[in-house]
Amino acid sequence: MPAKKKPDAKPLAGVALIKEVCRRIRLARSRWDAHNNAACRAEREKAIELYESLTPAEREKVPQVLRVWLRYRSEKYFGEGRTPPGGGRR
Repeated sequence: MPAKKKPDAKPLAGVALIKEVCRRIRLARSRWDAHNNAACRAEREKAIELYESLTPAEREKVPQVLRVWLRYRSEKYFGEGRTPPGGGRR
């Protein structure tokens, strides 16, 4: 059973928010490497949501490797023009 959030939990800001974005992207990458696509998609969506809440200056503080991975995976594998899953069955 997952831990419950505290009702008085403050929203993340500043350095804590940047760290959380990086953590979520790294977690999505590890799920991707483990071929766990559903979990990767869930973590990627959470990471993107947090990443979009960052200011441009804060976005620069996210390591470039993580930003590139997030953008590349988002466009190529999860974007609108992707090939639908389960297509090549014979």
